[in-house]
This record gives sequence, structure tokens and C-alpha cells, in this order.
Amino acid sequence: MSLTRQSILAPQPATTRASPTHLSVDPKGERIAYTSGKSVFLRNIDDPSICTHQYTGHTAIVNVARFSPSGYYVASGDASGKIRIWDCVGDEMVTKGEFHIISGPIKDLAWDGESKRIIAVGDGKERFGHCITFDTGNSVGEITGQSSVINSVSIRQQRPYRAATASDDQTLVFYHGAPFKFNAPLKGHHSNFVLGVAFSPDGAYFVSVGADRKIFLFDGKEGTLIAEILSEGAHKGSILSVSWGKDSKRFVTASADQTVKLWDVDLRGLVQTWTFGKGGSIPDQQVGIVWTPREDGLIISLSLSGDLNYLYSGGAEPTRTITGHQKPITALEVSTTKALLTGSNDGRVCSWDFKTGTASVISGEGHSGVVTGFVETSANIISSIAWDDQLRTIVGSAGSFAPSSVPTDSQPKGVALLSPSNLAVLTTTHLQIYNCTSTPPSLTTTHKLTFTPTALAASPAVGHIAVAGQDNQIRIYTYSSTTGITDVSTIALTRSHATALSYSPDGSHFASGDSAGLIGLYTTSTSAYAKKTDRWAFHTARIDDIAWNAAGTHVATASLDTNLFIYGVDKPMKNCKVRNAHMGGISGVRWVDDGTVVSVGNDGAVKRWSVVLPA
Repeated sequence: MSLTRQSILAPQPATTRASPTHLSVDPKGERIAYTSGKSVFLRNIDDPSICTHQYTGHTAIVNVARFSPSGYYVASGDASGKIRIWDCVGDEMVTKGEFHIISGPIKDLAWDGESKRIIAVGDGKERFGHCITFDTGNSVGEITGQSSVINSVSIRQQRPYRAATASDDQTLVFYHGAPFKFNAPLKGHHSNFVLGVAFSPDGAYFVSVGADRKIFLFDGKEGTLIAEILSEGAHKGSILSVSWGKDSKRFVTASADQTVKLWDVDLRGLVQTWTFGKGGSIPDQQVGIVWTPREDGLIISLSLSGDLNYLYSGGAEPTRTITGHQKPITALEVSTTKALLTGSNDGRVCSWDFKTGTASVISGEGHSGVVTGFVETSANIISSIAWDDQLRTIVGSAGSFAPSSVPTDSQPKGVALLSPSNLAVLTTTHLQIYNCTSTPPSLTTTHKLTFTPTALAASPAVGHIAVAGQDNQIRIYTYSSTTGITDVSTIALTRSHATALSYSPDGSHFASGDSAGLIGLYTTSTSAYAKKTDRWAFHTARIDDIAWNAAGTHVATASLDTNLFIYGVDKPMKNCKVRNAHMGGISGVRWVDDGTVVSVGNDGAVKRWSVVLPA
């Protein structure tokens, strides 16, 4: 029995409203680098289903990642003030060095043209930035002259080296190097936060943008002001990001006014505008942009929602939009038609295409809170619950929310299919049965709980409902339309309360995972379930999900300890594992078939695993 990773379906870049998000593309224009949580993802541009690397070396939230001009390394900076330089060519992602730069979050960093020096800037206490060598961390310059957080930095890629930084104190500072030394403050131009600065590829110019909606063009070698770029079509919101084309004659800007604009240096004016969404649509604000060095001139902009938009000069609309989750994924389901649904803690629900590895957001009025569960009730019908206290229905092969929903009496904890016509929903106070043949489902029976529930499972094969409580007991119920919900048995746990429950497809076995990482396996041949084994004790933290394969011979388990295990029922001591499968913990696991398992976790990624079971 073996378990190996097949692919990573990466999350979308993390964004913050009114704050720039820096993107980076490798020198060949093949991969884009961005951050999400404590991870850095390197994603193929032509085929976004291919994520070549997920770097998990940081212990704090990562804010920025930049490819070196050589393409061999990535430098990434986090909220603790550290930067890490690591190999992005080999699969091992060997860390070249870790250096503490400032006593606060790193906001941006830049490489010099020789891939030897790095300037990192941000929000420190003693200083707002520093310049070091990438391999030893030795100081090669001081970043001084500004009195507030530095949002952006750029280095001229040709000798003589120059650098510029942009700050919340409404100024830019121009540096000579190397080593980099303060040369001149550039004051009196911007009248609000300066959010972005970038040198042109040929080093002739650099441009600055800010929250005052202004754009200034400077000489790249001398640091003198050339002109303010003015146009009737100027941005109407803060300009958050700027990037140059490889011809050094044009650049693009991204703004909170939901637009991306293309500017010409020689004309000192606007060439083209792309507008996203309808007026006032906050998720469509553009917070990041990068003009790739590819021959086709691809521009990639980033929406506040995390969407990556592919743009070309002269094209009126994006040729492609890559969407997905930005937040930790909290719910997972694989339907009988192999459709993959995921839900995250911001209420977003996505449907994934296994062939392309890309996601689409389920349309319609969806959830507004943490999505906690899915269950397929019939072909192309899936019920979902979330912390907005709503039971919703997703219909159709393409997937869209039904216009109406059912409010639950309190926060839902779990949902499970009891029979083709009955759906069990567990809330913090009640166990409820719904008729799921109607859309939306209709409540038929409710049972008041006298304990605090923690997990739910149901088996259509044996007609049992299992509910776990914080009192270290699992109660087994049955339901009929005449007698309602009946308590038939109780399983007493000796170690910790159960946090995940699951029946095998034929109902012959029942598995429970507890808050300490222990998994118990039971047979259901009698109402008092008989324990088959309690030796599945290799997890070291809370069990968050348990999934059975279709044959009921093997169990996949997901845990907060980041590890993914597969156990065999007939040979309980045989298992295979993947450690650190998801940074921050695994929240869900499902079998696609006997050879494939999918998992989701707090890193926002969907991962597919190849499984080889014993013959």
C-alpha cells in the first residue's frame, strides 16, 4: 500500500483591501509566484492546474515572493520580518538562507540585476528596510530617509545600480549603489500614500503610483522628475500596483476603481482601459499586476477576490480568469459523477474540473459563513450547510444555488444522508430530519439534544444515525416517519470526545476519530457496536475527517496534525501515510476511486494523491 502526491490545485493569492499585492513572474514567463497564508505557490501560467512548488518554510504569514533575475531562486518575506531565499528549480526547495530584516512585516523586496543583492522593506520599529547579500545576509547598504512603512521597492537592473522606495509618508527615496546609500528624497509629488514603484527593464525610467491616484515618471539614472502622467481617463481610485512591459515604453497600473490601465511613456498618456465588474463591486477592485516577459505580451492582474485575469494589449476582455479559494477550505465532497465541490471559511463554494484542474464559483445566492458540510442527496443535487445557519441546495451538473434556502434553528455542525428521501442535519441544539426530495428540503422531525454535539454520521444501508458529544459518548439513533427519532445505543469513549464519524458504504463498519488523534473501528452487526480495533493511533492531533473507499476495505483519515493516513480494515496495523500533506492541518478527505484520494486543508489547496492498494 502506498500514497504519493499526484498534483496540487493551488489556492488564489491572498489579498487585502486598499493594500497592494505584489506578483512575480520568472524570467521565462512560465510561472507566477504569489503567497497564500504561510505558503508560497509557484503556478504554471499556461496550465494553472500545475503548481510546481508549494514552499512551506515560513512560520508566519508570507506577504511577498519574488523570483531572482537568474530564475534559480525565490526570495519571500513574512509578517515576522524575515526573508527566506530558496531554490525554485529542484523539487526539494532547499533553503539558501533565512535572515531577519526588520522587526515587523515585510511588504516588498527586490533583487538586483546580478541576483546577488536583495532589498527588503516593510513596517519595522528601528528601520523600515535593509539591503543584504542573498547568500550570506551581509549588509550591503542602508535603507533610510523615510518615516513610515515602506510599501514598495525596486532596483535598477543595470549598472550603475539605483533603487527607489515608496512610503506611506507620501515620499519616495532614491538610492545609489551598490552598496546602496541614500541619495535624495523625492518629496512634494504625491499627496497621499505612495503604494508602488518600478524601474523599467532598460533602466531608463522608474514610475511611482499612489493612493492620490497620481502617476509620476522619473529618470532611472539621476532620479529627477520627468513628468506627471495625466489623462482624461485617469484612475478614479487608489493606484495599488504598477508593472512595465519588456519594451520599457509602456506600463500598466491596477486600481481600486476596478480598472487596469495601459500607459505609453512617449505619449505621456493612456492607451487602453480594462474594467472589471459593475460599478462599486468591491471584489473586482484590482490590487496587483505583473506584465510578463513573454513574447505574446501577457498581462496578469489580480482582483481583490483573488481572481487572476489574463489580459493582452488590444483585447477588450480578459482571455481567461483563474478563480478558486483564498481562504482555508473547510468542506469537501466528491459526487457519484466525480464532481468535486469545496467550501471555504468565507462562504465561497467552488466546483472543480478534474481534467483541467481549475475551479468555477457556484453561482447564485450562496453562503455567507464558514461552509461546514456537503452531502449528495441525488444525481446533480447537493445539500450544503454553513455558519450562516442556512441549509442550501446546489442543483445542476454545472452547479448553482437554488434561489431559496432553509434556516436551521442554530449553528449547523454536520449533514448526512439517511435515506434517498431523508437528510439528517445536526445543529448545536437539535438533530433534525429533512425530506430532501423537495427543493429546498422540508423539515419533518426535530429532536432536542441534552448534550453538546460535535459530529454526525448516517448510514442509509442500516438506517442508523450517529451523533457524538463532548461528554465522550456517541449515541446511535434510528428514524421512522411513525416513531420519529429513537435512541437505540451508546458508545462510551474513554480517551477524548469524537470529532469525526463515518459509516462504511455497506454500513457494516463504523469509524470514529477523536480530538486526541485516536480512531476507533466498530462493527455494526448488533445495536451495541462491537469494537474491532482501537490501534489506529498514529495521528497526534484532532481528527477532522474520515472517508471510506467504495469497497469499504480502506479508510482515509485527515487530521489537524497535517498528516494523511490510509488504513486497511482487514489488516488494521497496515497503513501508509503522508506527513505535512497540508500546512496548518487537513480539513477534508475523499476517495475519487480506489486509485485516487483528494484532500483539502487550511492552506487553501486541493491535493490529489495516487493510492496503490494491496491486490
